[in-house]
Amino acid sequence: MAIHIEHELHKRRARRNLFVGLVLAGFVVMVFGITMVKLTNGGKIEGFDHSVRPSLEVVTE
Repeated sequence: MAIHIEHELHKRRARRNLFVGLVLAGFVVMVFGITMVKLTNGGKIEGFDHSVRPSLEVVTE
């Protein structure tokens, strides 16, 4: 059975990778949260998809 000694560089790299992973996960949660708030509070969300919608036409009288 071989003796495995972990170098300090590997420990630092593991901590850095953990930090980057946590920051990335936080960013994903933030984008998901903003998306959910925009969808629930947005009311009518209508995009431009090359179709005529009566609700988007300007009424001139």
